[in-house]
Amino acid sequence: MITNIAATVQGFSSNAFLVEGERTVLVDAGNDFDAVGEIEAHVETLDAVVLTHTHPDHVGTLGAVRAAFDPEVVAYDSSVDDLDRELADGDRVQIGNHTYQVLHTPGHKPDHVVLYAADPGIAFAGDLVFANGGFGRTDLEGGDRRQLIESIEYVLDTVGDGAFEAMHCGHGPSVTTDPLHDVELALQAAKFR
Repeated sequence: MITNIAATVQGFSSNAFLVEGERTVLVDAGNDFDAVGEIEAHVETLDAVVLTHTHPDHVGTLGAVRAAFDPEVVAYDSSVDDLDRELADGDRVQIGNHTYQVLHTPGHKPDHVVLYAADPGIAFAGDLVFANGGFGRTDLEGGDRRQLIESIEYVLDTVGDGAFEAMHCGHGPSVTTDPLHDVELALQAAKFR
């Protein structure tokens, strides 16, 4: 089960996806809300927090979550406080009941990753792409439009003709109907804006 525990947050926050299963994981910690209380409303323990990247709106509650649950903290950025596991492109990480491939996707931020599980066809896209062809900002420090375009192409090449049933984005709604189409739209928009 995948639940966006930040779905009702009105403040400056990303989505934060609690993935229940064999390994209960929070994908991104969000900001400006009681993440600990939201997690406790669903589960008693949390095995890990996996970060798509380290912008403040994605990591703001990480300290509180770490203090409450002592989960493994997993990220591409080795400078994350109390990091337990540093990710690299091509690594695998178990989230819930599935193994996700780590795709290093800079452009929005140098440490950005997308997490993709071919079976069952689920991706956690962070701020690389959003519903309806949106894509992450490249005007912040470390942002690079060319890299972002290459990263979107990398995701498309990786997903290929495989199953792609759901894409959980860092902001806005998840895409559960033809997410490949939304990624293709994001690529077009990033190239021509």
